[in-house]
Order: sequence, then structure tokens, then C-alpha cells
Amino acid sequence: MHITWIDWVIVAASILICFVPALFLAKRSSGSTAEFFASGRSVPWWLAGLSMVATTFSSDTPNWVTEQVRKYGVAGNWQWWAFVLTGVATVFFFARLWRRSGVMTDLEFYEHRYSGKAASVVRGFRALYLGLFFNCFIMGMVTLAACKIANILFGMPAWQTIVVCGVLNVVFAAHSGLWGVLVIDMIQFFIKMTAVFAAAWFSLVEVGERLVGKGAGGWAGLKALVVELSTRQVVTTQGVPVMSASDGKGQPILDMLPNFTMSELALMIFILPIAVSWWANWYPGSEPGGGSYIAQRMLASKSEKDSLGGTLFFNVAHYVLRPWPWIITALCSIIVYPDLAAITKAFPSADPTLIGHDSAFPAMLMFLPVGFVGLMIGGLIAANSSTILTHLNWGSSYLVHDFYRRFMKKDATEAHYVNVGRLSTVFLYVVAALLSLTMSSAQQAFQILLSIGAGTGLLYLARWFWWRVSAWCEVVAMVMSLVTSVAVPFFLPQADFATTTIIQVGLTTISWLITAYVGPQTDRATLIAFCQKVKPAGPGWTDIRAAAGISDVEIAQENRIGSAFVGWIAGCALIWGSLFAIGNFLYSAGDPQRLTMAWVLTAVTVVSGYVLLKVTQQLWADSTASQAREDAKSAR
Repeated sequence: MHITWIDWVIVAASILICFVPALFLAKRSSGSTAEFFASGRSVPWWLAGLSMVATTFSSDTPNWVTEQVRKYGVAGNWQWWAFVLTGVATVFFFARLWRRSGVMTDLEFYEHRYSGKAASVVRGFRALYLGLFFNCFIMGMVTLAACKIANILFGMPAWQTIVVCGVLNVVFAAHSGLWGVLVIDMIQFFIKMTAVFAAAWFSLVEVGERLVGKGAGGWAGLKALVVELSTRQVVTTQGVPVMSASDGKGQPILDMLPNFTMSELALMIFILPIAVSWWANWYPGSEPGGGSYIAQRMLASKSEKDSLGGTLFFNVAHYVLRPWPWIITALCSIIVYPDLAAITKAFPSADPTLIGHDSAFPAMLMFLPVGFVGLMIGGLIAANSSTILTHLNWGSSYLVHDFYRRFMKKDATEAHYVNVGRLSTVFLYVVAALLSLTMSSAQQAFQILLSIGAGTGLLYLARWFWWRVSAWCEVVAMVMSLVTSVAVPFFLPQADFATTTIIQVGLTTISWLITAYVGPQTDRATLIAFCQKVKPAGPGWTDIRAAAGISDVEIAQENRIGSAFVGWIAGCALIWGSLFAIGNFLYSAGDPQRLTMAWVLTAVTVVSGYVLLKVTQQLWADSTASQAREDAKSAR
């Protein structure tokens, strides 16, 4: 890529705008671990929501989306669109419960919800399991994407990219704590979104010149792109996508729903995610019941209202604002680089071991003009940093607060724990960098993470609504999901990913359900204290609520389960309706018949948005009233 001095100025300005404000937050974050890891529990909803969106928009995300579109068509995105169900459920059923719990991390929750040594064991084990292994694996995915992008654009070897990203991210994560991460995320979100919209537009310009002629603009390119791809399908043979003519035997590239006559493909990209994965699989950022850095933002929010509002904003922005620029760029890449050989030919100096379908996104950035090149480089740095910074702070909170402070050194000063947190950020990045060198593609890493967490999701939902879920259920679920992720592929080597996942989910779920009935139960006093503080709903707590002296009327006021269900349905309809309305409006440039469907989906979006607004206003009013009651009790 040819980079001019103007581009370098824009890159420098982007970095300064993002990171300099964080320098002034170090003193505030150094005051205590509550400030360093939870921002003093005073984060407003809009900042929490922007930070969640920025974190989940990492350098590997557009690469992964590009790979799905090239291999399975636009419908391949149902592998993550299905998690709308999870995200919106967290908004209406769990965000307020997390905030009521008052814990600093979601792992501290275990010793409030469960009792005995088992609760401590689960907390300590998950601190290492999630904070070290899972967390570093995710950072390894993000680092791998950064290495692929830098290799394509600049010819940089992987170790140089790792060092540059490491120095930038580790210094700021260790220096400024969560406050710095939140402020950096807020600024980076706008830079990243501007950059990806630019990438999509200039990709369309390039396609327009190739399909229409010299001087054709982006709108002409969009029309030509839709016309050209409307007759193409994807046929995947042994994981290798092949673009074929329209013969009814493949997956239409532009379709937003799968071709159900291709049963194996439909099962993997749609049926499994929409029927099973969203509630059964644990995946950071889309955890059933909330968790990881999403829970960290909810716990850092200054009220239940802010926790709910921030999580709602995150889900709308995550699924509606971001996808189409990535998808359009991915569709353009099919015209410019129809196969891997075309990418390899266009970048002869690139490391061939790093070339994959996910390399098509950085390859399309070659068509950006002067100025926008600098903006994109700044955006890619921002995408990498926003995710790495969050995972360093989140993982460090687990290692320090939930392991080191809880089990190794309980009586040190706050300054000591903050300093240990800073050291742990360095350690975490080193481990993540080494892991990145063992990975080959974003899709491979994504499936590994889903496989390891398969079957645990239902437990994370049930523990809020059923007292019988115990710490031993969590132990059994974690062990079984890990064992089956290795054993099922070993004994069924010919089974596809969907079949393997379904078997894992079944075995893991049955195991922890049996444990709930025959295993050691949580101490009754712990359950009563939890019920008094969090006020969970559902028939699974009826006897415990009676012992705690909490009336059904109070539970109904605190949770509004009926309204929450309406909000859940309306929220999903709003997100999917607007997501597909945008897609049909874009497609209508080359296919006018799509315009009718676009307006129908727009009507669905408007109606569901109105319902969602009314439900949210009611829940916000209830949260405000609940907070007032708690304040009155404290005053007495």
C-alpha cells in the first residue's frame, strides 16, 4: 500500500485523539481496584453501550464476516445474527439483576449465589480458565487478524505487528484502567465506523469501474454488484467455496436466508445458531445471561437504568449499524478476488501461510485514495486496540480480584492490587501473542471457542431462575463441555461441526441437570441472602422467597417479566427488521423488486420500535422507583 505524508498525519492524529485523553485518567484509576476495574460504578448508559460496541468491533471482525460471505453467502452471518436473541434477553431479563448483585466482577457473583468450598473453587478456576485461557485465545484471534492485515497492506512479518500492537495496547491498559478503556472506546467507535463506511464506498467504486466502465461511481458499482451477484451461488466442497452459475443447487450469495434444500449448510449457518447456539453456547460478548466484559460494563453502570439502557444500545448498534459496510466490502471482494489464487497473485510478497478468505477484507483496502488510507489505518489500529484494551483490563480483573486477592494475598493495599493488575496486563498480552502464532483463521478460532463452551449456556440462564443450580452444576458443565469438545470429534471424526455441537450440548446439559438433583445443594442461608439482594423471579425461587420474606407483589414490581418478554420480542423484531430493511434497500439499487420488501420491513421496524420504547420507559421508571426504595431503606 502506498502511504503518503497526509495519511501518516491522519494516522498520528487518530492515535492522539484516541489515546491522549486516557493519559489524564490514570490518577483516578489508580485510587482503588473499584476504579481500575469498575470505574467506581459510575458509568452512564451511553458510555457503557459505546464501549461494548467498540470492544466487539475488533480487527478480526470484518475479516471473519468477509470469510463467511465468501464461503456461505450473506446468509452465513446467521452464525452471529442468531445471538440477537441472547443479547436482547440480557437487556430485559438480566441487566438489572447483574446491577443489583453489586459485585465487581461476574466471577465474584459465584460466592454470592453459591456456598461452601465449591463456590470458591468455581470462582478461582474460572478466573484462570476465562481470564487466562479463554481471554488470551480471543486476544490471539484479534492479534492474528492484525498480523494478516499488516502483512497484506505493508508486508510486515507477524512478530513486528505483535510488538507494535503490544507496546501501544499494554501501556495504555496498564496506565489508565477501565476509565481509560471506556474513553478510548468511545472515540475509537466513531473512527472505526467512518473507516469501514469509506472502505465499502471505495470498494463499490472499484467494482463500478470493473463492471461498468471508467469513471463509474459507487452507486453505479452497487447496482452492477447486485446485478452480477444475483445470478451467482456458493457451493462449498470440503470447506472450499466455489462460485457457480445459478442452477438451484447452491446458496445464493445475496440471499439473507439459507437455501434449505442444502440441508447440511442450512443446519450449520442457520438452524443450529437459531435453535441451539444462542442459549446453549457460551461465547464472550454473547453469553446467555450476560457475562465477561458485557457484565463488567453492566456492573460499572451507575444504576439499573443505565445498565439496561447501555446493553440495549449495544445490541442495536452491534447488529444494525455495523454489518452492512463489512458485507458490501466482502461482496465486492468476490468480484475483485474471486478465489485465493487471485489474492496471492495480487500480493506476491505476502506470507502465503497467512492468506485465506479472511484476507480479502484487507486486500480490498488497496483501493482507498490518499487520506482515506490514513483514516483506515487509524481505524484498524482503533479496532485492534478497543478489543485488546478491554480484554486486558477484563482478564486482569479476573486474575487480580478473583484469584490473586481472593486466594493468594488478601490483606494488601489497594495500590498493591492495582500494580499487580498492571503487571498482569503485560503477562496476558505475551500469552495471547504466542497463541496467535498457532492459529490459521478467524473461523477456526470461532468454532473452537463455541465448541469449548457448548452446553453451558442453559445453566447460565437457569441459575437466575432456579435455586437448585449449584456450584457443582457449574463444575460439571465446564468439565463436560471441555471433555466433549475433544472426545466427540475423536469418536466421530466424520461428523460435521453442527452435529458435534448438538451432541456436546445434549451430553453437557444432561450432566449438569442430573447434578442439580443428586449433587450437594447450596446452603439455604446463602440462597435467602441472594434472593433478598437480587430479587430473582420465577417459580424456581418460590420457597426461598417465602423464607426471605419477599412477596410476589414486590417480585412482580422489581422484574416485570411480562413486560420483559414483550420487550425481548420487540427488540429482536426491531434489530432483525432494520438489519434486513437496510439490506433490501441496498439490493434495490440493482433489483427494484426488493424495494417493496424493504418498506414492509421498515414498517415492522417502526412498530416494534414503538413497542420497545414503551416497554423500556416502563422498566426505566420501575428501576428509578426501585432505587428510591433502596435509598430510603438505607437512610433508615
